[in-house]
Formats: sequence, structure tokens, C-alpha cells
Amino acid sequence: MLSYVWAVLHLNNYMNYKKRAHIISFCKTCTWRIVASADTFLLSWLITGNITMGASIAGLEVLTKMVLYYAHERQWEKPKFNQFILNRYIWIRDSLFG
Repeated sequence: MLSYVWAVLHLNNYMNYKKRAHIISFCKTCTWRIVASADTFLLSWLITGNITMGASIAGLEVLTKMVLYYAHERQWEKPKFNQFILNRYIWIRDSLFG
């Protein structure tokens, strides 16, 4: 897995990198929230045994997690961030494995 991440990040240095439009990140954020909130609702309902409590828990986490996911998604679109991650990976790999 890490070798795949390294290859993708390494190739960004040599390829003509084009950032995706913000609308793509926004749409991914919304569709992911539907899936993740349904999961939160079902797990909360199963754990508490109360459908109202499950809906309340799922409702509370929707907005905060949308904002967090969108910020996370946009950060990964930055080539400088990808280079930072690659540098950290190389440093850790070299520190652990020489």
C-alpha cells in the first residue's frame, strides 16, 4: 500500500498536475455524507435501541463531518501537501529501515 502511495505521489512531480474543480470535491463530500450518515444512524440505532436517538446522533454529525471531509479532500489536492507527505514517508522509512 505504501509503495502505491509513494508511486502516485512521486509521479505528481513529473506529470502535468491539474487540480480537480471544487464542485467535484463538494459533490464527493455530499455523497459520502449520505453513506456515512446512514451508517452512523444504523449503528446508533442498533447500539441504543432507540430510533430517535439514532437519528439525533446521525443528525449532529452531518455538518461537522461534511466540513472536515471537504477540508481534508481539498488539502490532498495540493501538490505541496503531497510532496510533504512523500517526504515524511521517506524520512520514516529511512529512519526505521535504514
